[in-house]
Amino acid sequence: MAEQSVAAASTTPHQYRVSRSELPLACPNRLVGDGVAHPKVFLRFDEEGRAVCPYCGTEYVLE
Repeated sequence: MAEQSVAAASTTPHQYRVSRSELPLACPNRLVGDGVAHPKVFLRFDEEGRAVCPYCGTEYVLE
């Protein structure tokens, strides 16, 4: 992953790697912590193994 400037990093959502054993996966969850407050939503992974939360933009990648 390319380095980001401090300004860009502060506005860019986080990315987390998750294993198949953690499925089904909902956001928010233990990875994002208490700082994210939105309705719980279960995520669908695409063919490339990626899912993005429609509320906070957090990206999850299957390992």
